Amino acid sequence: MVTVIDASGLVYGRLASIVAERIMDGEEIVVLNSEALIMTGEKDALCAKFGHRISLGDATKRKGPFYPRRADLLFKRSVRGMIPWKKSGGRDAYRRLHVYVGTPKQFSDVTPEVPEDAKKKIVGKYTTLGAVSKYLGSNVR
Repeated sequence: MVTVIDASGLVYGRLASIVAERIMDGEEIVVLNSEALIMTGEKDALCAKFGHRISLGDATKRKGPFYPRRADLLFKRSVRGMIPWKKSGGRDAYRRLHVYVGTPKQFSDVTPEVPEDAKKKIVGKYTTLGAVSKYLGSNVR
């Protein structure tokens, strides 16, 4: 059984921790609309933080770390940091996670789940993962 989650309006880190816990329990999860995830904090600080990570790994060289620019891959990378990636159980769990920008045709008729724990009333400054991804140079929208 596949669980479909709509990420629109949910908080980035909260959803990532929920998804990490559930894929480690053996659940297969599909996350839709990853570009609409909310990242709390000042936009300039968030863009600088992710921009620094991009600058660490140069794609023209052989060694990494190679950090993603696309919104769906940024979310997958944050989930990857929350699971035991270097063990086979963590790798198997990571393969059970599928993240998309927007909603693909095969999931258009499915009613997605919205985890209540990932919601938060936003009162301060925030931006979306899509805006950070666009700042990093992603062409996927």
